[in-house]
Amino acid sequence: MIINSPKELSKYIDHTILKPDATELEIEKLCNEALKYKFVSVCINPCFVSYAFNILKGSDVKVCSVIDFPLGSGTREIKAAEAIKAVADGADELDMVMNISYLKSRKYDEVEKDISYVADSIPEHIILKIILEICYLTDAEIKKACSIAIKAGADFVKTSTGFGKGGATVEAVKIMKEVVGNRAEVKAAGGIRNFDTAKSMIEGGATRIGASSSLKIICAE
Repeated sequence: MIINSPKELSKYIDHTILKPDATELEIEKLCNEALKYKFVSVCINPCFVSYAFNILKGSDVKVCSVIDFPLGSGTREIKAAEAIKAVADGADELDMVMNISYLKSRKYDEVEKDISYVADSIPEHIILKIILEICYLTDAEIKKACSIAIKAGADFVKTSTGFGKGGATVEAVKIMKEVVGNRAEVKAAGGIRNFDTAKSMIEGGATRIGASSSLKIICAE
């Protein structure tokens, strides 16, 4: 995918606020910006899902909630309960953190069970993205995580939470895209703060960008 101008990126962006001290006023502002600039979604913490839904209902902007964020170390039952509640509150998309400890421990069956348990708990039309947190993974582990996520029913694999020791890289996006092919999509997130970086992620194979610097990205000269 070739991006020629900053404004073309709006259709790829999940406009994001996930900081722990976010206020309702900031969420309202986020939603209004998403409406104005036609971002794909707003990505927010679960407590704000119903609030954002009420602002955005009737529009094309989706509500995306994070699940078991940012560590991914909760039980699958809790992850599923959080996902079910988010959907009930109006979420269209869910970004769930993979159990990184299980993957690093090579408990691959447990990683798959976690994802499939949540995937089976939500309606089929809800988009499920699995956050790999690539800063903690080797290239081989990134590939393995992508394969597991696809097998378990994920619609996207996502690079990062933005709360780890590193964010998205073009190299990781390319690896992820190579593994998932046309079976799933790739979301790049974490440290994407300008047009050039976002552009490189899309050209590397991402079809979605998670960013809190969305306006800076699309309004670049």
